[in-house]
Amino acid sequence: MNLKIKSCKSKFLLAGLVALVPVGIDAKPATTSANDTADANKEMAQVTYRKVGRRDILGGVAVVDVAQLLKKNYITYSLDNMQGYIGGFNGNSLWGMDSNNAGYLVLVDGVPRDATNVMPSEISQITFLKGAQAVVLYGSKAAKGAVLITTKRGNNDGLKVEVQVNTGLNVAKSFPEYLGSAEYMMLYNEARANDGLAPLYSSADIYHHASGLNPYRYPNIDYYSSDYIRKMYARHEAIAEISGGGKRARFYSNINYYRSGDYFKFGEARNNHVSRFSVRGNVDVNISDDIKAWVNSNATFYDSSTAKGDYWGVASTMRPNFPQNAYPLIPKDMVDPHAKAAWDLLSVAKLIDDKYFLAGSQANASSLFGDIYAAGKRKWTSRQFQFDTGLNIGLGKVLPGLSFETRFAVDYATAYTTSFDNSYAVYIPTWSHHNGKDVIVGLKKEGEDKRSGNQNISGSTDNQTMLFAAQLNYANTFSNVNNVSAMLIASGYQQAKSGQYHKTSSANMAFDASYNFMQKYYADWGLAAIHSAQLAPGHREAFSPSLTLGWRLKRESFLKTVDAIDDMMLSFSGSIINEDIDLARGDVRYYLYKGIWTSDNGYNWYDGSQDKYTYSKRGENEDLGFIKRKELSLSFKTSLWGHFVMLDANFFINSMEGYLIDSPTFFPSHLNTSYPKGSFMPVLNYNNNRRIGFDFALNFNRKFGETELSLGLTGTYYDTKATKVDENNVETYQNRQGKPIDGIWGYRCAGFFQSEAEIATSPDQSKLGSTVRPGDLKYVDVNHDGKIDNYDQVYLGKGGWYGAPFTLGVNFTAKWRGFTFFALGVGNFGAHGVKNSSYYWVREAGKYSAVVRNRWTPATAATATYPRLSTLSGSNNFVTSDFWLYKTDAFRLAKVQITYDLPRRLFGSTWVKGLSAFVSGANLLTISGEREVLELNVGSAPQARYYNIGVKATF
Repeated sequence: MNLKIKSCKSKFLLAGLVALVPVGIDAKPATTSANDTADANKEMAQVTYRKVGRRDILGGVAVVDVAQLLKKNYITYSLDNMQGYIGGFNGNSLWGMDSNNAGYLVLVDGVPRDATNVMPSEISQITFLKGAQAVVLYGSKAAKGAVLITTKRGNNDGLKVEVQVNTGLNVAKSFPEYLGSAEYMMLYNEARANDGLAPLYSSADIYHHASGLNPYRYPNIDYYSSDYIRKMYARHEAIAEISGGGKRARFYSNINYYRSGDYFKFGEARNNHVSRFSVRGNVDVNISDDIKAWVNSNATFYDSSTAKGDYWGVASTMRPNFPQNAYPLIPKDMVDPHAKAAWDLLSVAKLIDDKYFLAGSQANASSLFGDIYAAGKRKWTSRQFQFDTGLNIGLGKVLPGLSFETRFAVDYATAYTTSFDNSYAVYIPTWSHHNGKDVIVGLKKEGEDKRSGNQNISGSTDNQTMLFAAQLNYANTFSNVNNVSAMLIASGYQQAKSGQYHKTSSANMAFDASYNFMQKYYADWGLAAIHSAQLAPGHREAFSPSLTLGWRLKRESFLKTVDAIDDMMLSFSGSIINEDIDLARGDVRYYLYKGIWTSDNGYNWYDGSQDKYTYSKRGENEDLGFIKRKELSLSFKTSLWGHFVMLDANFFINSMEGYLIDSPTFFPSHLNTSYPKGSFMPVLNYNNNRRIGFDFALNFNRKFGETELSLGLTGTYYDTKATKVDENNVETYQNRQGKPIDGIWGYRCAGFFQSEAEIATSPDQSKLGSTVRPGDLKYVDVNHDGKIDNYDQVYLGKGGWYGAPFTLGVNFTAKWRGFTFFALGVGNFGAHGVKNSSYYWVREAGKYSAVVRNRWTPATAATATYPRLSTLSGSNNFVTSDFWLYKTDAFRLAKVQITYDLPRRLFGSTWVKGLSAFVSGANLLTISGEREVLELNVGSAPQARYYNIGVKATF
């Protein structure tokens, strides 16, 4: 096969010559179609460009029957905790594949779409394509794996209507804990003393803030108090599903609406909400015995209304006594009745609830509370329309087993933000103390109360996806034992996004040939011819091959009569995928092979008469090529003792080769200049990474009388290594080559400095940027050169950037009569995090969190767990080191649900066919030595447990 494609345009033209048909590798002449019954569909799995019988999947593929799962587990996100049901997926990636520039490809009904825009109730099945051999036919864009979401379709079993109503509460797990005003002021004075500075706050100031007698003059603002924040908020959802049809036509429709609130209980923020309404319609039509067509459409209307201001961000940074001498909301009765000028100002002021005025200081003429009460609101609006259609033509009259299918899709997504931007006035109070009482004797106005009435529009985006795919497919059986199938595919899609000049394009041709002998010996060969405009002409095409061999051991004579073994299959794959999704340096993806010359002003030599000089920013390399995923994988599947035990396990090893570098250390250093900042060095393919790991899904099923029990165990483990790295480190222990690619690097901590004498006899740490004093962190001089600097940074642990090294899932189902109990747990182990948020790294005049209570002082030198306080940068302490390192190991009780299905006999011959109710809880419990750290969100909304009650009726 000799394919050479000159451009994306010619690719799309060529795509019109052939077409696609789904067919199983069991190679029966009849293809799967919308005519299939629901039971038959359960035994089929959607894989690349076709459906196959699940028992004939050769490996690197996992399937979740979402329609069945939802009968016992109500979920609100399509990929929610899927790692609890299958191996190879850890919630972030498939087989630990990195996602720096792009992760796994998500296809909804064969079209690249967001997983967030399809509700679980719409989904029939999700297929996870983990292995390279499973995605090779998709070309470059699926090089990190693919997730195929298949929506529901109608059946020819008459009209069916299902209505479901859910209502639930999100309950906050935890809020950050910050010091109150008095404690903060005392510790800030201590920090200044540590820096040799005089106290900022007097004892009287601290007393007044601590007493709480006048919180308006001496504020002590707790942004997480019940005055402003609810501990829970509601979410409501209603779903209607209607399906039906006959032999000629079938349809499925889904109408979904949900509305979710927010934690805030004051000002405009108490009206914060998110609402989503969607309608899906899928139609299948048998035009004739040989011609079948389908149309899928979906419309989504998404709105989010929020008050102005970044509440969570400000709450994590604004000090409790700030702004000084002015609580942001002050009752007007705090104004002295005799302060006529002040009352004159208030007579025209915009009051809150007719009793409070907005206060501030000269340095802060606006405030978070002012924004939420008076600055207006904003509304984010998103509208998405998705449409795809296809035609399936059986060509058996021309050649038995031949068929043709073509698909076209177009999606539009628009989003914009509308806002009413109001300005508001704040009033700076002048306090006095009369007759034992604090009163305001004067006000100074800053700003103006203005409502323009104009609606402003910002953040407008307009995105489009267009796809065309076509395929010729052949499937036949010879002599009742030789099953042969083949596919010739041409496909491509483009995604245009606002603000991006270049469209994301995917264009490839693919060929697949499969053979099995009596469903005992299997061979599958796939080949994709891909094209990328990101490379130079002459280097834009590549072939991605894959070969998979399978062996059903159960059909061998030595196992055929073993009753304990229901089925057993072994498969082996080897693949190479050429990909361009990692051909990027920052945001730049195109013309990386080109050299760049530019000009600037102000150098001591120049070109022409405009005082400009010309210099190189990048060298040229037209040999820049694809990045390759080279992979070997082994799969083992078995079913034992009448499906009592079922196992699906995979082992994989892959190498990602040719990652880009742009400042090669093996080039002469004079080709890269610091001033002017220029370079003659080109972008090269160089770095390589390796992954090795395994996954498994083990299920136990047993029935005892009326009781059915099912237990599932899943796991994914992978290890990474940088096998080739462009580096030239002075110290070999700093080489990234040979280390995990998600490594955390930093200093080894040796505790706290306890005295000036210890500092004087220790390695010099001045290179870290701040003066070292007792109570500061002390680091290990790894290279023994008498100073602490970058050469003392070492590997500290795995960061788990693409998911923890080991992911565990446990699911349990128990059914008894009409009751179903379901529980799901997921765990992640082997990764580390760094406590480097503002909650832990308290710099200069930053807000003090509760962790500083365990600071180092001469009195607590033996027990301290936090460095001394300082009002300076503290750069010595706030660098990555194992002092701040923690393990992210955790096991989470992700779901518990109890469902009761009323007996059908209760409804007799009424129009009600079924009724069920359930209660559930999600994200209930975290078991970890670092639970408080893992459950804490800083600068964003808190994590929540979700409790839900639902009722579902079938008509």
